[in-house]
Amino acid sequence: MGKIYERIDGRLRTFIEEQQMFFTATAPLGGDGTINLSPKGLTGSFAVLDEQTVAYLDFAGSNAETIAHLRENGRITLMWCAFQGPPNIVRVHGRGEPVFRDDPRFKELLAGFPDIDPSRHGLRAIIVVTAELIRDTCGYAVPFMTYDEDRDLHARRFEREDDESLDSYFHKKEHIAGSIDGLPGLPLPLPPTP
Repeated sequence: MGKIYERIDGRLRTFIEEQQMFFTATAPLGGDGTINLSPKGLTGSFAVLDEQTVAYLDFAGSNAETIAHLRENGRITLMWCAFQGPPNIVRVHGRGEPVFRDDPRFKELLAGFPDIDPSRHGLRAIIVVTAELIRDTCGYAVPFMTYDEDRDLHARRFEREDDESLDSYFHKKEHIAGSIDGLPGLPLPLPPTP
């Protein structure tokens, strides 16, 4: 049955780092705001920074709901579930912050992701999450599914963009600079890659 953890270490850390995908959930403060739930993947784009802190690379896409919600209130939940091996679901509830390209911390944080070439994916920010509650549950109802490989479509789409064309792409999208609910999203113009 479920357990609460003080830190991300040992078997818990191993479980998180072995999963091929995870999910993020955020919401605005307004009761009628749009809740956002996103799948995340791409091998090498997630890192455990220490026993209380995790981070993932936020790549180009057609909206910026997570960034907008974090800028407004910082609340975020990350979830991993075992699709292979023993059943398990792990959730990290915490406070998140988007660290943008022009932030002095960006370059040092980016060094924590040595197994991925972020230039191929239109990297916009690094999302840093400080855990407030870490817990697991059984996962008995999660089906077995097999991981084959990462899709290459995202890299193929965004590797041809430079900073200027990526900024232009973001300016054309309705929900990048502002969320579905009108919250500030990705700050534009996009700063250059450090």
